[in-house]
Amino acid sequence: MSRRRPVAVVTGASRGAGLGIAHALGGHGCTVYVTGRTERTGQSSLTGTIHQTAALVTSAGGNGIAVRVDHSDDKQTKALFDQIHHEQGRLDILVNNAAIIRDEMMGPTKFWEEPINVIDTLDVGLRSGYVATVYAAPLMLPQRKGLVVFTSASGAVHYTFGPAYGVHKAGLEKMAADMAVDFKDFGIATVSIWMGALLTERLKKIVASNPEKRGHVLDTAETPELTGHVIWALYNDLNLMEVTGRTLIGAEMADAYGINDDRDREVLEKPGGRSARRVSRKAKTDLPPTATDNEPNRKRRERTCGYASRVNGINVIDHSRPHQSSTRAALIQPGARLVNNSQ
Repeated sequence: MSRRRPVAVVTGASRGAGLGIAHALGGHGCTVYVTGRTERTGQSSLTGTIHQTAALVTSAGGNGIAVRVDHSDDKQTKALFDQIHHEQGRLDILVNNAAIIRDEMMGPTKFWEEPINVIDTLDVGLRSGYVATVYAAPLMLPQRKGLVVFTSASGAVHYTFGPAYGVHKAGLEKMAADMAVDFKDFGIATVSIWMGALLTERLKKIVASNPEKRGHVLDTAETPELTGHVIWALYNDLNLMEVTGRTLIGAEMADAYGINDDRDREVLEKPGGRSARRVSRKAKTDLPPTATDNEPNRKRRERTCGYASRVNGINVIDHSRPHQSSTRAALIQPGARLVNNSQ
């Protein structure tokens, strides 16, 4: 009997991080439900549709299934998981990536100069991740194994694009920590993963607006696929539950698992777009005592964050320590909130 494909959901996967994560999971043979609102070219100012992402998943060796979901509508979210229950009977991986990140919050403006709707990240982003996980849980519990991922960034602990961005990211990390407590006895892990700057269309537009000042970002940027490969490695890790509830730095995890981002990066930057090639990786079945320090990932890791603590050889974020903002020279003391709230 052939092995059943792992079943994954990646929300907000029309483009950007969600597209790359779905693509990578497809390369590992997963059935991936791709959600988003964009079904046709021209519906968004950015390129990409859920159907194009699903096709990419399938071409990579997986089974891509596009489902239009507006994650501000709980009924649509519930219908998605009802569909998965009917078609698959289970769920193995949930990636909560959908978020409304408005262009107005990405500039040099102060928060009071921006439209009020930039705080919609608390709806599609924070709240939507909670709702999706509520409906996903019954599909994971019977297997007594599963992985829930919240895609985050170091803006959770230092100033990046202002409070609307930061409170969304910080909230995701607290949500992962507290959900881990409830999930612990069922073998389901929840983690928040910090992604670095990603080689997406949006980033390239930002860099193009001021290449002299921002061009260096491209030197250390990650492909969106890197996080997907890290998620797959985590899901298959025998010691996964040791890091549940914690915030992990994606580039650190890539080092630890021997995942090299360079080949996907090379393909992504070539004219003509993507290919289904996987990044090279070393097979690992448990968390290694030391990280493989390949140069490209090391640079990306250093750019992402220097505020990590080692747990079983893996860097995790300890929010009890003061953090130095990479954008403003101000010392931030987030208080005694520990990422590992399960102890």
